[in-house]
Amino acid sequence: MVVYPMRHQIFHVLLICVLLAHGCAPNPSSSAEDAATEIPTKRTPLVVFCAGSLIIPFDEIVKAFEEKYPQIDVQNECHGSIQVIRHVTDIHEEIDVVATADHALIPMLMYDTNNPESGLPYASWYIRFATNQLALTYTERSKYADEINAQNWIDILARPDVRIGLSDPRFDASGYRTLMIFALAEDYFDQKKLFSGMFNDQFTAPVTLFYDDDSTLITVPEVLETRAESNIVLRGASIQLIALLQSGDLDYAFEYVSVAKQHNLSMVILPDALNMSSEEYIPDYSRVRVLLDFQRFARIKPEFSGERIGYGITIPSNALHPEEAATFIAFLLEQEGRKIMEENFHPLFNPPVANHYENLPPSLQTLCIPDPDQ
Repeated sequence: MVVYPMRHQIFHVLLICVLLAHGCAPNPSSSAEDAATEIPTKRTPLVVFCAGSLIIPFDEIVKAFEEKYPQIDVQNECHGSIQVIRHVTDIHEEIDVVATADHALIPMLMYDTNNPESGLPYASWYIRFATNQLALTYTERSKYADEINAQNWIDILARPDVRIGLSDPRFDASGYRTLMIFALAEDYFDQKKLFSGMFNDQFTAPVTLFYDDDSTLITVPEVLETRAESNIVLRGASIQLIALLQSGDLDYAFEYVSVAKQHNLSMVILPDALNMSSEEYIPDYSRVRVLLDFQRFARIKPEFSGERIGYGITIPSNALHPEEAATFIAFLLEQEGRKIMEENFHPLFNPPVANHYENLPPSLQTLCIPDPDQ
């Protein structure tokens, strides 16, 4: 018989009491490794802000990403593309990944804006990773749904009883691209008053169109509000128009084709000359510009030229978790992420194109090619 010293007996009694108090009993077969797995580990939060048109595929990508990397907790939030960037540059939020529906916003608003804490630009590179096209969407509840087609849609939208959704061009790329479509449609349909007929007297301050020899400039005022009698419904992001279409509060809205397919909306497919998706028509798109006449952008001239739709993604310089952010972007660009995007009707560039390729994290350089137009 082995007799333990009194202090050992007291220790064993206390240990048994503690285990019983927690509803446990000693288990000689438990290993140190098993005990370690029972201790919850803290997950790394990864903050992702993306354009509203990415919400459905990104939700699926986040789920698949977290299954592969359970130690990372992705916190995804969607807004209009300009608003996404303003959360970084104006509100100074610490966001790990920024994905916008217009890649040109990143150099325009992030390259030339410095983080006041570090003095560094908020971004020094981006990847153009996806494209899309715009279409006129509607439902069976929309007025004249049984007669609208690719030839008469401009006439139907001009009818006074038709309600049209517009995402705010001050915050959302779809909004200023929709204005560009109407300017391009003037030449396509040979109707020089088409833009003014659609937008004159719709807002308390006018959206104006100026013609030059070979270009068209659209100016958007700082305060953009619809008049009480307007047949245009303005929302901060194009994704916010979907529920209004489905409820019958809207008749028509321009949406990205990927979004329309995700929500089973009917569409008038626009010709390549108008839908902003064709490389062939880039010279024609570029003849239309949109200028945001904003005091809030006093240091920057927010002027957008028409071009083929390209989505951009980057890691802001004040990101708290840049390594995890690069892992997320790599997942998006590699096979599993590509498959999810394609299953959600969202086309990707193959390969993606990197602006300031030399500044990319090394783990992303192998997935991209340098921008040949830089």
